[in-house]
Amino acid sequence: MTDSPKLLEMIEQLISIPSVSSTQANLDTSNQPVIDCLANWLNDLGFQTKVIPSSKDKANLVAWIGEGEKGLVLSGHTDTVNYDQTGWYTDPFKAQKVGENLYGLGTADMKSFLAIAIEAAKEFKNKKLKQRLTIVATADEESTMQGARTLANNNQKLGRYCIIGEPTNLTPVHQHKGVFMEAIALHGHAGHSSNPDLGNNALDGMRAVLNDLHQFKQELAAKYINHDFLVPIPTLNLGHIHGGDNPNRICAECELHIDLRPLPGMQIDALREELHERVTKIADGLSLQCTFNALFDGIPAFETPIDSKIVQLAKQYTGKSAQTAAFATEGPFFNSLGMETVVLGPGSIDQAHQPNEYIALPSLDPTIELLQKMIHSVCLE
Repeated sequence: MTDSPKLLEMIEQLISIPSVSSTQANLDTSNQPVIDCLANWLNDLGFQTKVIPSSKDKANLVAWIGEGEKGLVLSGHTDTVNYDQTGWYTDPFKAQKVGENLYGLGTADMKSFLAIAIEAAKEFKNKKLKQRLTIVATADEESTMQGARTLANNNQKLGRYCIIGEPTNLTPVHQHKGVFMEAIALHGHAGHSSNPDLGNNALDGMRAVLNDLHQFKQELAAKYINHDFLVPIPTLNLGHIHGGDNPNRICAECELHIDLRPLPGMQIDALREELHERVTKIADGLSLQCTFNALFDGIPAFETPIDSKIVQLAKQYTGKSAQTAAFATEGPFFNSLGMETVVLGPGSIDQAHQPNEYIALPSLDPTIELLQKMIHSVCLE
């Protein structure tokens, strides 16, 4: 058995391996080299490892030591967003130290956490754990979340408690909103604009749909409210609309794209069904056809009770109150596997998804210490 590289060496190696996740096929790359790298390090530490394919050239890694079923999972995603080389002062694929910051694509979001989790686990490799310690590395978090979906769909048994190391400045996060995106298309009949009776105007129909969506938004805001969030109500955004081709033709086709962000306790399938029913009723009343396309199937809202063991431990060891987040995570998929999940990691979300991403080097050691305390509490005590 050999030791894995030192912490900064692991981060540097992970950053050097491109693993961009994108819905655009020409930008998308495999995460398999990252998975192989992590598996080699964890095998060297004595972990049992299992690679679980999630799509054609993407995979998840599950690695564990110990046997108990009520153990702790440390989870991170292996992919990054795409990058704009012109905005970077450094090479995105070369971790570079500048002052007390380490720059590189994925330093904050969130390859560094995977290296930190391995570093924290080194202390326990020769100890007899009462509960299993598991490290999970997922695929496609930045696009479809297919990696976490695969684990959830396979009912993969991982543990009782989970820490997802997204960048939260080591502040526990126990709730975030969900999101789904939908395209709504109305189909009418073209004709000469001089006589409205010669056609059926899809743009006129969409005006009625827009009015009803405004009413739908108000109804949701009146019914659901959670003051833990900065924006305490569900939001419905009208993001894009296009239709028609000429001022003197009755518009035959019109399409609207919306984004709806539900609070914890709201179900995406039920919201989508109600949306379809409302639009279909309007279209039928105007003798228009309507079709729907899920631009993004969606991420459920996430909530772990404030009094759960994992949230209470996170509060105890960080000295910080549990908060909500404006961004989505893999949390709801891990919770669906029967775990209590908290989002808790080094770095700031403010550094993510932009040029010159970095993580503050002074945050690394406190994160290792924090994870070791959590491992000790869940897996040893």
